[in-house]
Amino acid sequence: MPESSPAGVESPDFSPAAHYDKVTDAWGLLLGDNLHYGVFEDPAEDLGPATDRLTSMMIERAQLASGLRVLDVGCGTGAPACRLVEDHDVEVLGITTSAVGVAAATARAAERGLPGATFEQRDGTANGLPDASFDRAWVMESSHLMTDRQGLLDECSRVLRPGGRIVLCDIIRRREIPFLELRDRRREFAILRAAYGAARMDTLEQYTAYATSAGLSDVQVLDVTAESLPTFDKWQANLDEHRDEVLAQLGQEGVEEFEESLDILRNFWVDGTLGYGLVWATKP
Repeated sequence: MPESSPAGVESPDFSPAAHYDKVTDAWGLLLGDNLHYGVFEDPAEDLGPATDRLTSMMIERAQLASGLRVLDVGCGTGAPACRLVEDHDVEVLGITTSAVGVAAATARAAERGLPGATFEQRDGTANGLPDASFDRAWVMESSHLMTDRQGLLDECSRVLRPGGRIVLCDIIRRREIPFLELRDRRREFAILRAAYGAARMDTLEQYTAYATSAGLSDVQVLDVTAESLPTFDKWQANLDEHRDEVLAQLGQEGVEEFEESLDILRNFWVDGTLGYGLVWATKP
């Protein structure tokens, strides 16, 4: 799950970088090597192939070709970036606000002999990179932690060359949540924030509006909520298998929060509150 969290409640005091520096190692055990949701053809399928499938769906929509330069915004520990370099002969710069993520991703690329995958600490909403310096912008399950969602899309558009493409996937909000429901479910949201960090989910329609406002065209979306639902059962199975190791890293309270969060998220998926989607667009 590159620099991401399955759900949460936005807070100005929360630092995504500090949170992920703390939980990265444990999440490798809980969420799998790719650190993101899966798209399942069958609920009985293993997590690894399902997370690889989500990456493949992003690759297909990115229309990668040898020699292209890719900006990976919220690169996590570098698994998708390394796959892009290995399988598609592209050059990838991965950026994240997490020092632990940069170190882990850099080590991963070095171990696999991939000089074309490099990683830096930068903010996705103000990345400081030159205009028109990339052919593709890749935002995999990280946008919901960036409070300036329009700024993220503006920056991705700015650094893309004409004809470049952005591909994005993330947790989405699928319905309005009335104030009284938010109040009644405040404990559930508090559990999600404690387990995954603060976040804000937008609808696919809002992502379309952000992309259009950023000057991107041919914006397309895909809802894969139903196909991603089995992810939570797989994370529970990983917790059951690695409970002692995760306990040593997160502590008893952290393990209890993670376990309870799975039931909360599963219910949100089933009742139509949250889900998962892809967005892709082109820079004219």
